Amino acid sequence: MRMTIGTALAGVAALAVAGTALMTAFAPALAHGPTRQKVRESIEINAAPAKVWAAIGNFQDMSWLPPVTKTEGAKGNEIGATRTLTLTGGPTVEEELYKYEPDMLSYSYRITKVDVKVLPVTNYSSTLTVSPAPDGKAKLEWAGAFYRGYPNNDPPPELSDEAAVKAVSGLYKAGLEALKKKIESGS
Repeated sequence: MRMTIGTALAGVAALAVAGTALMTAFAPALAHGPTRQKVRESIEINAAPAKVWAAIGNFQDMSWLPPVTKTEGAKGNEIGATRTLTLTGGPTVEEELYKYEPDMLSYSYRITKVDVKVLPVTNYSSTLTVSPAPDGKAKLEWAGAFYRGYPNNDPPPELSDEAAVKAVSGLYKAGLEALKKKIESGS
């Protein structure tokens, strides 16, 4: 049997249509879950970088963050140190230090346990870094990466990507503003 170019092209077109139909039928199965979200907030503080680091550099002290009423921890600033933050109203957040670089005025930590009703995130990690800014000031940057609180597709609104980004961004902004006020007022 002899095949013409037209017959071959018709066969290829039929395969393409069939392949597209199969992909469409299985598209929900191919959809992926959430994507990693990132938030980066910073503030300029009218103080030397060393003074800002002195206020934030102790992993065991998160008293400058407004919703934190108590910090309890173990191992100080050693890699693997842990802390439990008690928040206003009683909920807690458990965190672990995984990078500590005092010479770089920076440390990184991850949340090991949090109720998504308290902070709608999973797999959260964060870094605080102090750097020089013009006129002898300091810049404090708080950067985090995380997944939303609901790991599957079609999350409820309170556990969506948008809710996670809004919650983390709001927390960072409130913390940075509170720290700026505390340092600049001398308290």
